[in-house]
Amino acid sequence: MCLLVFAWQTAAARPLVLAGNRDEFHDRPAAPADWWPGPIVGGRDLRAGGTWLAAARDGRFAVVTNYREPMAEGRGPRSRGELVSAYLAGDTGPQEWARRVAARGDDYAGFNLLLGAPDRLVYLSNRGRGPEVLEPGIYGLSNHLLDTPWPKLERTRARFAELLGAGADTGALLGMLADRTPAAADELPDTGLPPEWERLLSSPFIVDPRYGTRCSTVLRLAKGVGMELAERSFDPAGAAVDERRFEFALES
Repeated sequence: MCLLVFAWQTAAARPLVLAGNRDEFHDRPAAPADWWPGPIVGGRDLRAGGTWLAAARDGRFAVVTNYREPMAEGRGPRSRGELVSAYLAGDTGPQEWARRVAARGDDYAGFNLLLGAPDRLVYLSNRGRGPEVLEPGIYGLSNHLLDTPWPKLERTRARFAELLGAGADTGALLGMLADRTPAAADELPDTGLPPEWERLLSSPFIVDPRYGTRCSTVLRLAKGVGMELAERSFDPAGAAVDERRFEFALES
């Protein structure tokens, strides 16, 4: 994922509401969300075999975003997507898995990682933060550290809070993620990219024939009910081409 907003334990009946966009090169092969062999649901990176966001039937979930930095720096030999899939394929809790990942963070290019369970959410980056057990609140994450105030993140997080307050459904959250408005020139972050790329990447939803938003995902955890994962996929022109929804009760 490259843009993520989430509310953690802000409502007793719904401990988690998460919404995010996955941005990637269009020529990188991927499969849309589905059940994997075993108790995992999520998309799949067909090049390296991992995933960017997925959940398990026991209520654990995980998300990874890339950390934007010059291409010459920090190119680890392992795929970041395995940090999500390997966590969910096992039975390790989020704090212990975060500790293990932190010990071998140099094996990966820069990343942000969220590791969740029904009662715990942990954040880790191999670029200087974590592991941290997150307190209840509304957070945002893009291609820098947690809550870095990039314009698209601040705008999406504010809209997300409004929608949560209004009791918005999954469809409204997916609609929120479709915002294609770029940041103003004087608001663009300086991440080392050419100005035209900084502007392209400054909108919550990115449309470009080379690189853009490949899918939008909403993940909800409802106490005593279970989990819902909804995903909408897009082509390089930004047109929706697939939509899927999965709902399941938690297994102990």
